[in-house]
Amino acid sequence: MRRALFLLLMLASVQAWAQAYPARAVKLIVPYGVGGPADIYGRFLASKLQDALSHPFVVEDRPGGGSIVGSDAVAKSAPDGYTLLVMSNTHTVNETLIPKKPFDLMRDFAPITGINSSDLLMVIHPSVPAANLKEFIALAKSKPGALNYASSGPGTPYHMAGELFKAMAGVDIVHVPHKGSDQARTAILGGQVQMMFDAITTMAGQARAGKVKALGTTGSSRSSVMPEAPTIAEAGVPGYEATIWLGLMAPAGTPRPVLEKLNTEVNKIIDAPEVKETWAKQGAVPMGMPVDEFGKFLREDIAKWAKLVKATGMKVD
Repeated sequence: MRRALFLLLMLASVQAWAQAYPARAVKLIVPYGVGGPADIYGRFLASKLQDALSHPFVVEDRPGGGSIVGSDAVAKSAPDGYTLLVMSNTHTVNETLIPKKPFDLMRDFAPITGINSSDLLMVIHPSVPAANLKEFIALAKSKPGALNYASSGPGTPYHMAGELFKAMAGVDIVHVPHKGSDQARTAILGGQVQMMFDAITTMAGQARAGKVKALGTTGSSRSSVMPEAPTIAEAGVPGYEATIWLGLMAPAGTPRPVLEKLNTEVNKIIDAPEVKETWAKQGAVPMGMPVDEFGKFLREDIAKWAKLVKATGMKVD
């Protein structure tokens, strides 16, 4: 009887605490560089959450180690809902690609919800003598190991899209990892590397300005953002498909009522008609779901990438 009463009191205390959450500023750590999708949509979400919950939500970019540096900082934070992680499919890939990390995704973090997903855009520097994807593949095959492609680090969607392309197109292109997507983007714009897969939400403008040449998008159908660009599958690599998605997690042990409150608020934001309309123009699709469903999605994504990494023998550069 006493134990039951104690548990009821504890539950009531946690629920009351969660109802008062947040009582101070909340930090969203983005483990990638400035200007990438996680940074852009993390800041959008922080602004909307601040308006909804009447307390500051502050974004802090901590790139490095293919997302490991910033993610580890969140894993070691107090499980109180005041430090959150803006994550992506980099994290589900790295569970297999980088097994000796200082954290385990499903052990050290608690799922909150997905944010959005978008296609990638394959681009080359204007100096590369190829007008389309087939010409680029032919060039790469004629010069094995001579061309480079940039990514924002091992295990990131940009890296995995590149490795998948290499395997399916049968080309030997050297991976050049960077500390963040901003540095990788600078490298392709400056001609230090010849090719890059980048989020269409951040690279479409550069392609239209002629600063890079767009060879194709990575979705199963043409992107509404750049309908003039063929999919990679239709341009020369049948069956090719790769995307980038973002999500939100908290340190393991964060009270369930806090996770649910954040889930409700985030899903309310990304399901708003005006947000859907704006994101559609950017090529992003809302990916909100309940807490447990997001946890299931993460486990399935980990298993999916584990099969690919093991089958190809892929290793960190």
